[in-house]
Amino acid sequence: MRAAVEERLLRRAGEDPQLTGAAVTGSAARGEADAWSDIDLLFAVRDGVPVAEVVAEWSAHLHGSLAALHHFELTAGETVHRAFLLPGRLEVDLGFTPETTFGQVGDGGFRALWGTPAAPSAGATVDVSFLAGLGWHHLLHAGVAVRRDRPWVAEHWISAVRDHVLTLAAHRLGLPTHYAKGADRLPPDLTGPLEASLVPDLSRVSLNRALSAVRGAFLTELRHHDPALAATLDAEL
Repeated sequence: MRAAVEERLLRRAGEDPQLTGAAVTGSAARGEADAWSDIDLLFAVRDGVPVAEVVAEWSAHLHGSLAALHHFELTAGETVHRAFLLPGRLEVDLGFTPETTFGQVGDGGFRALWGTPAAPSAGATVDVSFLAGLGWHHLLHAGVAVRRDRPWVAEHWISAVRDHVLTLAAHRLGLPTHYAKGADRLPPDLTGPLEASLVPDLSRVSLNRALSAVRGAFLTELRHHDPALAATLDAEL
């Protein structure tokens, strides 16, 4: 089903005069696609054609001809990405960008099928100082939530700190950072201690144990980026 739908979409794109290029993105562009992968495509919209109009036409096609059940949208500058859920649990992610910005962004996969790609551009960078701030903020709020007997709130903040630790570690080791895509490639000596930060239940004992583990993992990772700040936070937290 996946291959048939992708072929159908690319055939339609080749017949659409509003498009000047198409590329496979995501895991397929990196040669890592499998039976569970989404369909990820990026289209170049001809100069002078409103991107929003092309997105609307393609959305109507997916909801009509391909019976899409729902979609949501993300934007980055003039680029619009829409993710569609098709019957059979198939996700189709389509991006539409002006032809002048049709190219690889950051470490995302990109393999042009036709059209002339622009020079690769840098993606969003990881702000270590900002994530450090979120880390101490979340740790403080997690501890307060435990003392206030608000276990679900505490679990939320503990999990959020763990996510930031994974992002910082992936950034340091040159791995993908978005949506934890590099997390499973991190070394066991880094991810192992984080397992203790997984909350097995909402008892105060379990929450405090997980909070202690994630605090330690956060400070350990921060020492690689900013030892002075890690020492300061260690004394305060």
